[in-house]
Amino acid sequence: MKDKSAQKKDMPVETEAAPEDLNASQTEEIVCDAETGNDPIAAKMKTLENQAADDRDRLLRLSAEFENYKKRMCRQMDDFKKYANEILLKDLLSVVDNLERAVTTSGAVPDSSQSAAECVREGVEMTLNEIVKILTRHHVTVIDALGKPFDPAYHEAVMQEDSADYPENTVISVFQKGYMIHDRLLRPSMVVVCKKNT
Repeated sequence: MKDKSAQKKDMPVETEAAPEDLNASQTEEIVCDAETGNDPIAAKMKTLENQAADDRDRLLRLSAEFENYKKRMCRQMDDFKKYANEILLKDLLSVVDNLERAVTTSGAVPDSSQSAAECVREGVEMTLNEIVKILTRHHVTVIDALGKPFDPAYHEAVMQEDSADYPENTVISVFQKGYMIHDRLLRPSMVVVCKKNT
């Protein structure tokens, strides 16, 4: 009877193959996959590189388009500032025409007919009426201040006077008319405000 230790010696020892122990055919397969592009990691890397290149190109195009847009907007803004008053100035040309006509007429009037002063006055009145029409067309309105309570948002007090005809803190005289454009103040009225002496 053999010794138990001898039996163990005679038995073949089973060992697990290490993961790195690959046979030649498996190694050739991996090398072949890497060379032919069948390696999933290499394929994923290639896809990511292509996507990054596409994203970079798209970003460059967007950046160039945005720069062009900014330049175009700057040009349009410059043109807008340059020609913003074109409509108003075109309307004012009729005022210039009236003034020129008044000057011409006043110089050509014979002594026996209407006096030159009357011609000038008539021409100035026509011109004033034309300007008022233009202002109305452009939504400019006069602030009605006389007899109204003083409002610092629309009136600029230049003096205070005592008056029995008006209550205290009321506009009793207008030195210079104020104007609104739409609902915005264009120029405040320069006014005299009633102040009661106590």
